[in-house]
Amino acid sequence: MKKAVINDINEDLINTYKTIASRPSELISILQILQDEYHNLEGNEDNKKLYYYQKRGLYNSRKEEQSGQAALFIFLNRTCFNGSYRVNRKNEYNVPMGGYKKPTICDKENILAVSEALQKVEILCGDFEQTLNYADNNSLFYFDPPYKPLSETSSFNSYAKDEFNDDEQIRLKEFCNKLDLLNHTWILSNSDVKGKDENDNFFDNLYSDFNIQRVEAKRSINANPEKNDLGVTLKGRAFRFNLFVRSSQKGFPLQSLTQLVA
Repeated sequence: MKKAVINDINEDLINTYKTIASRPSELISILQILQDEYHNLEGNEDNKKLYYYQKRGLYNSRKEEQSGQAALFIFLNRTCFNGSYRVNRKNEYNVPMGGYKKPTICDKENILAVSEALQKVEILCGDFEQTLNYADNNSLFYFDPPYKPLSETSSFNSYAKDEFNDDEQIRLKEFCNKLDLLNHTWILSNSDVKGKDENDNFFDNLYSDFNIQRVEAKRSINANPEKNDLGVTLKGRAFRFNLFVRSSQKGFPLQSLTQLVA
């Protein structure tokens, strides 16, 4: 691969990628401080919780400079409940603290490896439709939008202040139509709502003109197979039903699609 372009509408996520690409050493230094301070609070849950919510408040203030804000983004991801990212209408991160003991917050080797990989990457922040401006005749588009909820109780797609609802799913499909007409290759992944409810044909109807493949992927809920952060006993294996759609103009090996979630 000679060049890659990545894009997301979440400004904090993109700021983190840009920081990893351009200031990895500075980021590592800040993360190491956060990790040491957080680990030193182990055994004192009240102070540990106070520390977490103070950092969450600082993150939501958006007053930190680039590296500091990126470090807070990673800190919250590593210490929050189930590693979730969720914001409200005010773009405030609102995930509670998780119950992990001494989680890895500063992964130096990984940050340096990602920084090296990102040197060939152009990093964009905005609507997915802008990516067409960066395509040539030999481009592959891969879309991984917020997944359509499998049930009302799991209705979560708030990775940014504006939710990615069914209208947005339809707009994305229309963009895929445009790419297909322009003879571009594209792949899209999403939840398989039909795997949960055989009468839910949302994606089957939406992408009826394209190639659909379903994949049953094992999902790791928690490092402890017996209990999650709420103390609820977990038995057996959990699966997430994934759906992949690919363009009709050019073939893409179905085996490669399966490997994306292996």
